[in-house]
Amino acid sequence: MSKKDSAGVAQILAYLNEKNRPFSAQDVFTNLQKQCGLGKTAVVKAMEQLAQEGKIQEKVYGKQKIYFADQSQFADVSDAELKKMDARITELSTEVQTISQSCRQLDAELKELNSSLTTAEMKTQIQELQAECSGYKERLEKIKSATNHVTPEERQKVYKERETYVKEWRKRKRMVTDMVGSILEGYPKSKKQFLEEAGIETDEDHKVTMPNI
Repeated sequence: MSKKDSAGVAQILAYLNEKNRPFSAQDVFTNLQKQCGLGKTAVVKAMEQLAQEGKIQEKVYGKQKIYFADQSQFADVSDAELKKMDARITELSTEVQTISQSCRQLDAELKELNSSLTTAEMKTQIQELQAECSGYKERLEKIKSATNHVTPEERQKVYKERETYVKEWRKRKRMVTDMVGSILEGYPKSKKQFLEEAGIETDEDHKVTMPNI
């Protein structure tokens, strides 16, 4: 037997003694494949050898062979110790259920965030909205400063457009605010830090007040 095979046998024996639970050869091969570097055939031979030497126990169930540590090497466990272990198992099972529930909740939140706009996409959209709003403001200012007379119909048309633009401004600002709020639910820093890192400028930054319709 090569040094590699000998080391692999020793690792398998140590693993079975440490875990102290039944394993098939396939289980051991899968669990120790990277650690031992042995092929499946070598693992099967190693476990059969250990069983023949009496270092581990072997049970046959039909075509399946199960291997486990030699129980004679372990000290007897009292009923009190068993009850203590059972209580600990119950405690850990409850903890696992709690953690699993938290993981499911976090997974659901992650899926919701993944379906939302990314920071880069939101930044681009906000910049587009700001540019669009600036264009609207510039156009409105030109209309207000015009010296030529307009008909009542033209003036009414302008005010209708202004009303539409302000409504759209309010709608889009609310949409952006909602998106930022969704991101901040899972963002570790403050809203101010997020806006600075994303390069987002608000109406308030420019002392812009949304006009009444």
